[in-house]
Amino acid sequence: MGDARQIIANRAAQELETGMTVNLGIGIPSLIPNYLDPSTRVFFHSENGLLGFGPAPKVNPDWALSNAAGYPVSIVKGGSYFDSTTSFGMIRSGRIDLAILGSLQVSCNGDLANWIVPGKRVPGVGGAMELAYGAKRLIALMQHCEKNGQPKIVTTSTLPLTATRCVRRIITEMAVFDIDENGLTLAELMPGFTVADIRNHTEADFALSDKLNE
Repeated sequence: MGDARQIIANRAAQELETGMTVNLGIGIPSLIPNYLDPSTRVFFHSENGLLGFGPAPKVNPDWALSNAAGYPVSIVKGGSYFDSTTSFGMIRSGRIDLAILGSLQVSCNGDLANWIVPGKRVPGVGGAMELAYGAKRLIALMQHCEKNGQPKIVTTSTLPLTATRCVRRIITEMAVFDIDENGLTLAELMPGFTVADIRNHTEADFALSDKLNE
């Protein structure tokens, strides 16, 4: 499972372009700064009030300086921190170029379910609902299947939704999917996987990209 998370974060880092303001959710997205090409200059945003943070310090972390998940981070040159009111104002006013969130399920039309598993206690939906509609683009990261083998990319979500029709790209350890008004399209295969593998582990129907190279 650890390797799968690293594979997903590494691939997701390739989505970032210099000049972007990018919000990273908790879980797999928080690993992305560890894989960012040093030549790519972006400002990472966290809804608890950070703009311009980097990877966790290797030594002497400052636990008072943390991301939304409560893990210590570093601040890059030009970075800043502020109250959460300002942070959510940035989200709601459309100043976040890209949000990358972990997910529990994504449906074929882009519905996102990432905030609660029924029966488990959680503090609330947090900033995910705001980011789903406030960010200019949303990418969902998750392992392709549950531990019991059940697919997480589904026709209709069986979990409480965070937001509807908001996910534009899904990245798993097996594949990359795009979602638009026509539905789900398999855009890339991760090394070692075939289209047949993806069909066997994906509940929702999908088309194949013209650029797909198996």
